[in-house]
Amino acid sequence: MSPNELKQALSSGLLSFPLTDFDADLRFEPRGYTSRLEWLMPYGATVLFAAGGTGEFFSLEPTEFAQVIKVASDTCRGRVPIVAGAGGGTRLAITYAQEAERDGAQGVLLLPHYLTEATQEGLLSHVEAVCKSVKIGVIVYNRGACKLNADSLARLAERCPNLIGFKDGLGDIERIVSIRQKLGDRFVYVGGMPTHEVYAQAYKALGVPVYSSAVFNFVPRTAIEFYNAYASGDNATVSRLIKDFFLPYLEIRNKGEGYAVSIVKAGATIVGKTAGPVRPPLSDLKAAEVEQLAALIRTLGPQ
Repeated sequence: MSPNELKQALSSGLLSFPLTDFDADLRFEPRGYTSRLEWLMPYGATVLFAAGGTGEFFSLEPTEFAQVIKVASDTCRGRVPIVAGAGGGTRLAITYAQEAERDGAQGVLLLPHYLTEATQEGLLSHVEAVCKSVKIGVIVYNRGACKLNADSLARLAERCPNLIGFKDGLGDIERIVSIRQKLGDRFVYVGGMPTHEVYAQAYKALGVPVYSSAVFNFVPRTAIEFYNAYASGDNATVSRLIKDFFLPYLEIRNKGEGYAVSIVKAGATIVGKTAGPVRPPLSDLKAAEVEQLAALIRTLGPQ
């Protein structure tokens, strides 16, 4: 798949980040991961991001990362494109990106680098180096310490033909408007706020019509129902699902730091599709929180 073909695939439909399966000893569990992908694919996500944020990229060792991407690429080949997470300092991000390309991924999602803030020149050099290290398409994720502005992205667009996408997880409206106005259709724009469904309509008005869904991992029918309603302008269904599911879900998610991932793993376990526990420094939901989530999921009916 060429970078432009990946850009087209990312331009419509629901995107999602499969959980990474761990066993009780927190080792990668490839059979469970294969089964997860086989279960999710028929629901109709247009692109899956392997070893992304919800897939706990930040906890994976390089050899585990290679296994995750290889399993995802082999399982989904010819059916759903796989975009691999990559991140860390520039040399490490290049290593991950090149490994993803070798293992059959169709693209790379370049996650934020690390703790320290960086100048625009530093970010530009970082993204450019990763893009030039591979031939597959790259999507850059503005979140955390990575805060590229419109001028930097315009320079990157000129230098890096395979930089095809921009994903936003900052929620900075002024920045998004500036980027959309300056770059136009040069990039595909993806919404990446945690539990983005509650932001989807606002982002659509800003020119960011597609987004990635974490809840697709455990309530895929509801995630697709919401996306279809959102895409078709069925505001009644969108409003109902936000009120009855997403806002109560956020109340549980906001009870703990890092729960944006932990709650998704808890949901998968509740519906009989466990991916095991999260790895430290994340922590699993408390028992009472799991019960609250289970009760909420039951209101949605069969998935």
